[in-house]
Amino acid sequence: MQFNPENPLIVQKDMSVLAEAGNRFYAEARSELVRFSELTKTPEHIHTFQITPLSIWNACSNGINIESIIDTLSRFSKMAVSEAIVSELNEIYDRYGKIRLTQSIGKYYLTFTELKLAQKISKLPQIWELIIKRDGPRTYLIDESFRGELKQRLIRLGYPVEDHAGYRKGNPLKVDLRDTTLGGFPFHVRDYQSKAADQFYADGTVEGGSGVVVLPCGAGKTIVGTKIMSLVNESTLILTTSTTAVKQWKNELRDKTQLTEDQIGEYTAATKQIKPVTVATYSIVTHRTNSKKEFRHLELFDSQNWGLIIYDEVHMLPAPVFKFSAALQSRRRLGLTATLVREDKKEDEVFALVGPKKADVPWRELESQGWIASAECTEIRIPLEEKAEWRYIDSDKRTRFNISSKNVNKSFVVNDLLKKHRGEQILIIGMFLDQLNEIASVLRVPLITGETPNDKREELFKAFRERDISVMVVSKIANFAIDLPDASVAIQISGTFGSRQEEAQRLGRILRPKSGRNQAHFYTLVSKDTVEQEFSLRRQMFLCEQGYQYSIIDY
Repeated sequence: MQFNPENPLIVQKDMSVLAEAGNRFYAEARSELVRFSELTKTPEHIHTFQITPLSIWNACSNGINIESIIDTLSRFSKMAVSEAIVSELNEIYDRYGKIRLTQSIGKYYLTFTELKLAQKISKLPQIWELIIKRDGPRTYLIDESFRGELKQRLIRLGYPVEDHAGYRKGNPLKVDLRDTTLGGFPFHVRDYQSKAADQFYADGTVEGGSGVVVLPCGAGKTIVGTKIMSLVNESTLILTTSTTAVKQWKNELRDKTQLTEDQIGEYTAATKQIKPVTVATYSIVTHRTNSKKEFRHLELFDSQNWGLIIYDEVHMLPAPVFKFSAALQSRRRLGLTATLVREDKKEDEVFALVGPKKADVPWRELESQGWIASAECTEIRIPLEEKAEWRYIDSDKRTRFNISSKNVNKSFVVNDLLKKHRGEQILIIGMFLDQLNEIASVLRVPLITGETPNDKREELFKAFRERDISVMVVSKIANFAIDLPDASVAIQISGTFGSRQEEAQRLGRILRPKSGRNQAHFYTLVSKDTVEQEFSLRRQMFLCEQGYQYSIIDY
């Protein structure tokens, strides 16, 4: 068997890939691997990537062919990739495109490329109950209302559906982009943003119109959404994470397009406007008084003949919205996110109901071009105080996580970092409200949490943007879309267990390009030799995929 010890990879039978992190070819191999696999373990010397059917199908929909996947594994593997693995990769890859949804003269069909597969799938009760009748040896007539449900059920069976059934025309709405913003600055869509929009829209054909665009925070996902609106030119419903994000979308649309104030509506707990472009929060569309009641605001989805639905921060899409999305398959659907990672493992639901990955620009690539700030990531490990250490030893895992997250010694490190970065715009981010209240009180700086009224939030964000405030403490709202372009330092004092998406979102808060050195600093404070240290390793996986390295410092 061929053996090349200089290469960094070992491809295993379970489709996992071991990679030597210190190998001179590791960086090159990683940048290829992440196109079709997911980093799952990051110990110091050997990183583990996992190839899954979904990772291959997303690669396929993003224009990566199986020959390229096999070539990457072969070029960087220490040993020849076995025929069994090559065969399995080909089998998974070939499943993409074997089942299609099509439409002809108002009728919808499920079509199979192989007769044997058509017969096999049609015998499954959970599929047959959604089929009206057989319309040929490899074709079945279906009810349009089951379009989303069929895609969900088939992907769970291991068969992604290529949906070429097309879209209904929404109400016409001319969306022209400005050459100059309302603030008087020149505006143009960057090349990578325009390319992502074109890949999604696909000249208006049935091959485009549904899918996800993955871009780093600060790289202009809102601009991509706006550009796509200008290609579709139909009424648009935008769903996002918070009232703050709603206002940011409205401001961006007014600033970058010719849309007027009267054409853009806000649908939140405080304001219920439905206009040709309506921006709503996920929380309002999933609101109900208790779990037995109906969702009260579902009429929003039928209140206009929407031509495009934008799911902002699609990785945060609440589970109930999947059910609504299944009934919206005749509308163009765009997901925007910095990471497709979902902690609830429902990436296949996003694939089936919003669409496959259409564009994915690596973070480091945009950093090298100056479109996002260069980020230096540092994990600082801090010992527990003696009393806390005894309590920690005598506690269960969840209590240990709380004790280690709230380590009072972290406050000394925060003080040191504030001195080191005096004069810079600094965010202190955490998840425990008592911890955040205490640190904000000691430092005499403002605190923003989910309970802060929206008017007060906007006032503080404005003061931070205008540099009247240089340090601000923020809760988990920093995980969502907040626009603080001058923030250059983030100090993470606590987080949600091993959430990879949260780590990416928090780093994203400081990645907007800066004048001068264009440098950002991301610090994670972790209690040494505790469960928090274990969770921190898991949190860092997605960013390690993107090529970021964490320096480790013992305090």
